[in-house]
Amino acid sequence: MHATDFSLQSLIRTEAATDPAFVFDGTPVSCAEFSWKVEQTAAWLAAQDIGKGDVVAVWLVNRVEWIALLFAAARLGAIVAAVNTRYRSAEVAHLLKVSGAKLMVVEAAFRSIDFAAILADVAKAEVPTLQKLAVVGADTIPAHWPSVRFDAFDKPCPPASPADSDVDLPVLLYTTSGTTKGPKLVAHSQRTLATHAASVAKALALSPQCHSLLAMLPFCGTFGMTSSLAFLAAGVTVHVLDAFEAAPALKILGQHKITHAFGSDEMFRRILALTDLPQPFPQAEAFGFAAFQPGWRELAAKAEARGMPLFGLYGSSEVQALFSIGRASDAFADRIEGGGWPMSPDAMVRVRDTETGELAVTGVSGEIEISAPSRFLGYLNNLEATRDAITADGFFRTGDIGRLRGDGSFVYETRAGDAMRLGGFLVAPGEIEDELKSCAGVADSQVVAVDLNGQARCVAFVIPAQELHQGPPQQEALTARLRERLAGYKVPARIYVVEAFPVTDSANGVKIQRARLRAMAMERIAAE
Repeated sequence: MHATDFSLQSLIRTEAATDPAFVFDGTPVSCAEFSWKVEQTAAWLAAQDIGKGDVVAVWLVNRVEWIALLFAAARLGAIVAAVNTRYRSAEVAHLLKVSGAKLMVVEAAFRSIDFAAILADVAKAEVPTLQKLAVVGADTIPAHWPSVRFDAFDKPCPPASPADSDVDLPVLLYTTSGTTKGPKLVAHSQRTLATHAASVAKALALSPQCHSLLAMLPFCGTFGMTSSLAFLAAGVTVHVLDAFEAAPALKILGQHKITHAFGSDEMFRRILALTDLPQPFPQAEAFGFAAFQPGWRELAAKAEARGMPLFGLYGSSEVQALFSIGRASDAFADRIEGGGWPMSPDAMVRVRDTETGELAVTGVSGEIEISAPSRFLGYLNNLEATRDAITADGFFRTGDIGRLRGDGSFVYETRAGDAMRLGGFLVAPGEIEDELKSCAGVADSQVVAVDLNGQARCVAFVIPAQELHQGPPQQEALTARLRERLAGYKVPARIYVVEAFPVTDSANGVKIQRARLRAMAMERIAAE
């Protein structure tokens, strides 16, 4: 098998695919047109002096330019760093610095997001490698860097000479929770992306004539990107939402007889709430969901009764989304659990007992470890984190707790450690704590997740600086500062000032009692 069989370009199968390949906001894009856009984007990037090994940060909502940039970068041997559109200045600066991005392709504006204002809060000295901005939808935006208009599709350009790109080198960087300030960058190659896309297409038995996808998750995350690449590989039309809203999603699901969609439990809950039809989606085959909110089992039962078959699944940036999914032949209670059956026949899942360190037998909970063709290359510029995440025999330590069923499937139970699931994203407390500690008047901080009115939110505790002369810092001022620096889902619902954190002395040192902090948070909220 030739290396090009594992390239992203190999996923564009014009001879077997249905047209259009994509539909963006009602605008169809055929396979041939998409291939042309990729060629034009590669030529445009080459004209911007982007070549092998260069990093292009992409800060866009779901649009054809996003996918074209990824495929074009692959042709040139360049790397795309995916920027979450919900990121704010601190997170954007961290990503640009760690990735060493040379160019950033950015939205001019989208709804309430002021990209220019966010970039204005990023000091140029923080990101010395960034040379230029390319703006989609406008000529320029106010910023510290020179900016040009992304006009790759406006006029034909001479094709760029494809680099002799190695399908095993990094081509896409996702962000994931880090243990220190800012996310880690998860590196994937063309081989890991293309191989997994083909595995998903085969496992779901996708047919260009029978199936269609509603892509309602952002391309900047593995959930949205993996599903789109898999259905492209199968030659199945992908209907794309630029950003999720329940009403447009409901309309597309009905009008275009969508058979597959993937999202969070909250997304499907909102869609169902907008229709009174007893069976609104008779064409639905598999709607895969990740459970982030309480009451997801009840949601799945209600959806089932109305003809929306929900399937539990599992994935991460490191092993890619849709790593596994439930099967239609599973009992309903098993099918909706997180985990399921690996998409790739070459994937292996095992569970390690966290107490003994030995591999666990069927039914015993422990840390999930995965070996699969979809596994990431490593964390960019972070050898220590990569070494810690991979076992000696090549399994990824997921940090998730689960158990094997014994029939080839597994169950995801919960996240190990203190990481928080906020707004559908995994967030390290340290990221928010570092931002709080940078605020005037704050000596130290701790952040925990709580269930607040059925939603996962975080609550912060801060210790004021001793040299304060004007009283302790106020929640309103701290909250306002964090809203400028962080995505909204990371901003604490409450910020409490305390004199000290509850701690426990142990043989390994003093440990903060995070469970006690969570209890304190709930007690104070209840008292309010």
